[in-house]
Amino acid sequence: MKYLVTYWSQTGNTKKVAEAIFAALPGEKTLKPFDEIETLEGFDLTFIGYPIKQFGLPQAAKKFITAYADGKTIAVFVTHAMMTQSDDQQQQFLLARELDKCRTACLKSNLIGLFHCQGELSEKTANDLLASNIPTLMEFAAMRPHTVGHPNREELVQAKDFARTITRNFIAP
Repeated sequence: MKYLVTYWSQTGNTKKVAEAIFAALPGEKTLKPFDEIETLEGFDLTFIGYPIKQFGLPQAAKKFITAYADGKTIAVFVTHAMMTQSDDQQQQFLLARELDKCRTACLKSNLIGLFHCQGELSEKTANDLLASNIPTLMEFAAMRPHTVGHPNREELVQAKDFARTITRNFIAP
């Protein structure tokens, strides 16, 4: 089996998860950011990672998936600033909606798994959101203290477990 772990990371959150997934993979494997990838040919399974930004996939992820993932077997991993263990129904609804967008972006691929975890909302992004004077964005920025330190050790262990489960259950076509 030949694996590729590829990602786009603006602040380093998604890169940490990519490195955890890469470390858990057996056999022949490659770890590269999106901008170093020219094709997914030759890989049996590709893990594609990116952050959720502005309530959706960043343009880099959309372009990458469209250009390379059609017809390929992939697993997706994403980071986001929302708390995954929240009783806030609105936040859980928003998170579910964003994860659905991630799945929808991969409709032309053979998506065999999706992992997500909280990432740290950068101070710059939080300040930009606060400066917007848009109540919803300002409320989102106020969550920053709850994001500091993510992805944490437990989340990175979960990312490794995700990779092990996917590879254990994966049978190449």
